Amino acid sequence: MDSDFEQTVMTLLITAGEARSGTMSAIQAAREKLWDKAQAMLAAARQACGQAHTMQTRLIGLDEGSGKVPVTLIMVHAQDHLMTAMLCQDLAAELILLRLEMAGLTCA
Repeated sequence: MDSDFEQTVMTLLITAGEARSGTMSAIQAAREKLWDKAQAMLAAARQACGQAHTMQTRLIGLDEGSGKVPVTLIMVHAQDHLMTAMLCQDLAAELILLRLEMAGLTCA
């Protein structure tokens, strides 16, 4: 496997993991009613997820739908991390909004 490809996949994995971890930290901050911190952490997690998504898009472009990119276990793991991070962000945004509403800080 090409070292540039391997580095890209590892960076995708790490960045997606950072996005998920940041999102979970945002949920924890909201639990503690640290609203600004929760929003800042969610924004940082979204940025990390965007970077990971850009890497994923680059890999898809390299593949051109013809199997040029090897599908390794680490590649599948990285893709799983990204998908999980994206779903986690969607749910976190709803959870934070719900906590804000419960605290009487937003209108439904």
